[in-house]
Amino acid sequence: MKRTLVVLSLALAGLMPLAQADVSNGHALPPGIAWQQGDVPAAFAKARSENKPVFLYWGAVWCPPCNQVKSTIFNRPDFIAAARQFVPVYLDGDSDNAQQLGEQFKVRGYPTMILFRPDGTEITRLPGEVDPQRYLRTLQLGLTTVKPVKALLADALAGKPLAADDWQLLADYAWDVDQGQIIPESDVTAALVKLARQVPAEQAATATRLQLKALAALVGEKQPPEFDKAEARARLLNVLADDKLSRANADIVIYAAADLLKLLGDVPLRTAFHGQLQRLSNDESLAWSDRLGAESTVLDLYKAEHPKQPLPAELVTDIQSKVAAADKASANPYQRQAVITAAGELLADAGLLAESDKLLQGELKTSHAPYYHMLILASNAKARGDKAAALDWYQKAYQAAEGQATRLQWGASYVGNAVELAPQDAARIETAAQEVFADAAKSDSAFYERSRRSLERVASRLKSWNQDGKHAEAISRLAGQLNGVCEKLPAADAQKPVCDGLVKSLKS
Repeated sequence: MKRTLVVLSLALAGLMPLAQADVSNGHALPPGIAWQQGDVPAAFAKARSENKPVFLYWGAVWCPPCNQVKSTIFNRPDFIAAARQFVPVYLDGDSDNAQQLGEQFKVRGYPTMILFRPDGTEITRLPGEVDPQRYLRTLQLGLTTVKPVKALLADALAGKPLAADDWQLLADYAWDVDQGQIIPESDVTAALVKLARQVPAEQAATATRLQLKALAALVGEKQPPEFDKAEARARLLNVLADDKLSRANADIVIYAAADLLKLLGDVPLRTAFHGQLQRLSNDESLAWSDRLGAESTVLDLYKAEHPKQPLPAELVTDIQSKVAAADKASANPYQRQAVITAAGELLADAGLLAESDKLLQGELKTSHAPYYHMLILASNAKARGDKAAALDWYQKAYQAAEGQATRLQWGASYVGNAVELAPQDAARIETAAQEVFADAAKSDSAFYERSRRSLERVASRLKSWNQDGKHAEAISRLAGQLNGVCEKLPAADAQKPVCDGLVKSLKS
């Protein structure tokens, strides 16, 4: 157990303000804000009584992007000051009924941050990957807007005129975590393309952002809307040639580069991306996790273009230098959880597995979520071809994992990798699955949202393991165990048909 568990438990129970809780190891949120912990109905009741919006933060202790938000946004004096305008509620994915509430609010990925009116009407979803200045501007626009984003989108698609701030809200909406809330997921790409065409040209910065998001969304569409590739390529080259514009859209330039090149790629564009990504990786105004992200994209693009060639010595040296600097510069636990995981993965992707292992293993004793690092260590062992070591790390990660949803997610990873790496080890696979189903029995929302999907993955992997019928007896025992979990659920519980369906899938 971590040394702050008792303190955090008091904070979660409402017996001690979170702002006074010991957060030195990252188990709680940064102090300074009176977060409502998990009790969403109470937060809305407070909001109605005070006529304030509700700010819902959905996250997890281990989640690297969540920890980046904590280290770059939630601890800022201007965000703390802005929090006086709304009722902040923290819904941890592992808290009681969290996954049920996640399904209700259509939140899946960590982090998801939503602004609501006191009556529960959703105003907007805030992007978690942008820099603090853009985030705070979007938050303030959400607090002052007359219409929620869903209504703004309907007006824009209908060709109605929008104010500049309304277009800005649409441009900075968290489309990647919308989950069909304001528009069906299948319609998002077409909507972004239409918005990019309709935004007034004089709103150049907003237009550029919408155009970039639309281009990134086009990748992977089987039947994408028609667009002018030459014009799009020229526009993108202009962005990449402008350091200020690229910095303003660093989240897209860094994390959508591969997609954009897949859609529009040519030599000049690839060269422009390479140069801009290198500049962003050296930009001290960016968070270290994003600087490492830029370095990782440089690496990915090089490997895609030179799949059979060794990495240039200068690229390897630059990666090592960036990782060392990021390690040294990252002091607080939130920052380290975001940075060290990114650094460990970057070293591994560069083939520096021993260096990745050393960095991650050095973090295990101090990290507030060492089980996340263990997954990367397992992946490193798998990359070496050391199946036994990989399975050992997956098992250790599951054993160390804490929280209802987290244990099911890590357990699903362990079962899946046991089936993949050691299908002959029936005892290990059955024991692992038994432990996961035992965890499901302890959870009050095991068959909602992320937890449901974890259990679906377990059932799917077990079914594939038994496709030849050689493990029918083990599957029968596991189906019986899971059926026992289902039988304890009330007939009216929405989880019961989900649970029964999983049992049926195991038996089929």
